[in-house]
Amino acid sequence: MTMKPLTILTGINRTSEPSSGSLILVNDLYRAMPYTHTIYLGRRPVDHEWKTAFDHLIPLSTTKRPQGPGFDDYVDELTQEVGALIEQHRPDAIHAQNVGFALSLALSRTAGTIPMISIGHGPEVMAAERNATEHAAMLEVAAASAAIVTPTSVLANHIDRLTGRRFTDRIAVIPWGIRLADAQARDQPSARTSGPLSLVHAGRLDDNKSTITAIEALALTDQPHCLTVIGKGPLCEYLEQRVTELGFGDRVHFERCLPRAELWSRLPSFDAFVFTTRGLEAFGLVLIEAQAHGLPVVYSALPGVKAILGNAGTAYTPGDPRSLAAALDEMGRDFNLRKALASASLRNARRYDIATTGRQLRELTLRVTSK
Repeated sequence: MTMKPLTILTGINRTSEPSSGSLILVNDLYRAMPYTHTIYLGRRPVDHEWKTAFDHLIPLSTTKRPQGPGFDDYVDELTQEVGALIEQHRPDAIHAQNVGFALSLALSRTAGTIPMISIGHGPEVMAAERNATEHAAMLEVAAASAAIVTPTSVLANHIDRLTGRRFTDRIAVIPWGIRLADAQARDQPSARTSGPLSLVHAGRLDDNKSTITAIEALALTDQPHCLTVIGKGPLCEYLEQRVTELGFGDRVHFERCLPRAELWSRLPSFDAFVFTTRGLEAFGLVLIEAQAHGLPVVYSALPGVKAILGNAGTAYTPGDPRSLAAALDEMGRDFNLRKALASASLRNARRYDIATTGRQLRELTLRVTSK
């Protein structure tokens, strides 16, 4: 059976490089979507590898301006630019990344008769919960969407509540995934039966990701575990200062963001992955990346995270260093636990192939376009 070709216009209003989970996901997703021509709207500079993932990448020229007195004028200018691009390319469908934010607003105002699917990523949901302007943007984008895609039922429930349950029947849950074929799995933990662990934490260093929980947990453990923190963000300097205050310079090491291939090559060298987010988490792709490399995961028990991980992790109370310290010591003492979690991690990761995500999103897009 011949699959029908599909042209999709999408984009994220940020520099076109793999600098966050959302950007990495989108890069993988449209590369994995079969029989699809993708037009991507982004910002300069454009990473070379990033550009090759899309059939056509168009850098936006409207000067980006944050929320403030000039925001409405900015959205109007962006809407004019985006409207001209839609008229020029006439895609079969539009995928608005984020149910809200400026680019999604521009797309919703210019889609016309072209069906639009909005895709929830999390940051816009947190913004809508604390800001009236962002909330209004979410309502407008949701109303213009033929479907609203989220990776978990937890995020779906947040969006459903924030939009007054007006669009419940439009919400579809499609789990995210990674390029499993590229992961080099380690199917056994290190040979040490017990002792201090070599831990890794990777992600944006901000308040919600709560890297400080992992650092302060080390002061409460019975064993001198070591932690490598990979990432960047507004709290980097503060975290480094806190490590100095605790006298942990020999136990906590910071590394800036690594290209994914390099990060993945490093993951098997660690004993466990530490996930410390304490608030809303859309999905947590890095959890699946760690699992796909055979790492046991110690994670904050947020709604929905256990469903993503299955039984392949050890939970602790979000934001509680003492609870995390106890979980780390238990894992350090129990080789059989680490071995069982490593095997469970590999089994669970197999559920999240980006090819499956791409196929499901393409099928939904075909349904809303009636192609």
